[in-house]
Amino acid sequence: MRKNKGVRMANKIIPYRSDLRERSRFLRNNATQSEILLWKKIKNKAYSVQFHRQVPMLDYIVDFIVMKLG
Repeated sequence: MRKNKGVRMANKIIPYRSDLRERSRFLRNNATQSEILLWKKIKNKAYSVQFHRQVPMLDYIVDFIVMKLG
């Protein structure tokens, strides 16, 4: 079994590289105009699920994710 250096298990569900945490925070705080408009529409629709954006996951930063359905 391969050990990933710097992998963090803060939420015990999705492991991620600890160096991606700051980068994902930067991306959330510096969204493009298109991203701002998209998230505004998502928030206004008030879906029954909670979207999270710019989430570190393994070796990547995913644009958005729903952690729990319904």
